[in-house]
Amino acid sequence: MSMKILLAVDGSECSLRAVDHLVSHVAWFRDVPEIHLLHVHPPVPIGRVQSHIGKDTLHEYYREESQLQLTPVQARLDAAGRFHTTHIHVGQPAEIIAKMANDLHCDLIILGTHGRGALAGMVMGSVVTRVLHLATCPVMLVK
Repeated sequence: MSMKILLAVDGSECSLRAVDHLVSHVAWFRDVPEIHLLHVHPPVPIGRVQSHIGKDTLHEYYREESQLQLTPVQARLDAAGRFHTTHIHVGQPAEIIAKMANDLHCDLIILGTHGRGALAGMVMGSVVTRVLHLATCPVMLVK
C-alpha cells in the first residue's frame, strides 16, 4: 500500500520549492506515493458583487484562477513522471487542507512556509500554523 501525500500549493515560489522537494526526494518513500495536488481558493466576499454574477460564472472564475496556480506545478510533476490527482476547493485554506488530508486518508501533508508577497507571507504563516493545529497526520514544511 503506497503512501498518500497531500501537496497543497498556492502558486508561490515557496510552494513550487515544496513540489521540487517532493520530486527530488521521492526515493524516501518505499513505494511510489499517491499524490493529491490541492489548491484552495479563498471565497469571494458575499455581497453585492456575488449577487450580480451567476453561480456558474463564479464557479468558472474559481476554476480558472486555481488552474493558473496549478499549471506550473502540474508541469513539474508531469516532467518528473509523477502521476497526481488534482483537487480545487473554495474556502478557508487551512481548514480545507486538513479536511482533505483526513478525507483522503493521507499519510503526509506537504506545503510551503510562505505564500505570495510580504502580506501573503504573514497570511500563509497563519495558514501553516492552523494546518499544524488541525492536521491529524504529519506535515512537512518547505522553505
